This record gives sequence, structure tokens and C-alpha cells, in this order.
Amino acid sequence: MTSKSHRTREICALAPIVPVLVVDDAAHARPLAEALVAGGLPALEVTLRTPAALDAIRAMAEVPGGVVGAGTLVTPEDVRAAKEAGAQFGVSPGATDALIAACEAEGLPLLPGAATASEAMALLEKGYDMLKFFPAEASGGAPALKAIGAPLPQIKFCPTGGVSTSNADDYLSLSNVVCAGGSWVAPKQMVSGGDWSGIETLAREAASLMD
Repeated sequence: MTSKSHRTREICALAPIVPVLVVDDAAHARPLAEALVAGGLPALEVTLRTPAALDAIRAMAEVPGGVVGAGTLVTPEDVRAAKEAGAQFGVSPGATDALIAACEAEGLPLLPGAATASEAMALLEKGYDMLKFFPAEASGGAPALKAIGAPLPQIKFCPTGGVSTSNADDYLSLSNVVCAGGSWVAPKQMVSGGDWSGIETLAREAASLMD
């Protein structure tokens, strides 16, 4: 079966960390994206958890060097709205047939979520071999992901959910991990305060995690 995750895997391989972003003010979107890209984190996940999210995606899509995606895709409507806003990939906490069909219809590369071996196997049957392991820490952390990977070496993961500076290396050292999703590179107070140089520094530190 041809992998439906080819483009998603390319995006995940751009940097060791994919920033998971909750944007409350669309005016912050472009400078935030510019700081993260300058720091070496080009793949950006904007979660659809705020009213500003779609406008933030539109703004970030114009930043040179950035690859902006939409996170927290739950419904086909989310998929269509994200694609229309300029998202280049999608991320979902889990996966449903309707969501997968919508992404395929829109031509939106999807990083679908899985927390168990059965969920990972079901997605592999559909052609997806680059998955989001979510919620990573609550699902057993790096030891659990390593254990899932033993019988399923053909599947690669982006663990997200509870990943931090203190445990990122535990995940990134696993052979079945391409990158990890993390929100610590864009702390709420730094974003609201416009501390773009500080965020660029955090991004640079995160980008060097696999060196």
C-alpha cells in the first residue's frame, strides 16, 4: 500500500520539535511564526482552540520558510476551514473515518492521533504510517511508545501531550520518533508580551535537541 503519510513525514522531519500553538490574538501570529522559523522550527501547529486560530493560520501561511498546519482537527468542517485558511497539514487528537475522508478530499496531509497499538494498526491499514502519539505522557510516555514500536517498526510517531524540555530527549532518542510536539517554545506570557527574541531563543534550543 502506498503511504498516505509521505508529505506529513517530510514536514515532521524538518525539525525535532513542532511547536503546538494556542493563539489568542491574530496580531501575534506573524511575529510569532517569524521568531519560531528564525530559531529553526519551521513546522508550526496552530490549534483550532481559539476564535483567532484561522486568522492566525492565514497570517502564518505568509511567513517565508514556515510550514503552518492546523491542530485539533475534529470534524470535516474543521478540515475544510483549515485548508481554506492556508494550512499545509493537519493534526488530529484521534482519527475517524469522516475526518480522514475530509483530509483526503481536501488534499490536506494528516498527522492522525493514536494512543494504542490497535489504533496505530487501524491507521496503518488505511495507509498512514506517520502518527501523533497522544496524549503522550498520560499514555505511558516514552516507555510505552518504545513498546508499541517494537512490533510496529514501520510506523513513525510525533509524541505530543506532556512533552517538555525535561523529557523531550527520552522521546527523541527512540527509533520510531521523528519529532515531538511541544508548547513550551511559545509560552503564553511571552507571546502576550511580544517577547519574540525570547521565543526565538527557546526555538533555537529546541531545534538543537537532536544534534
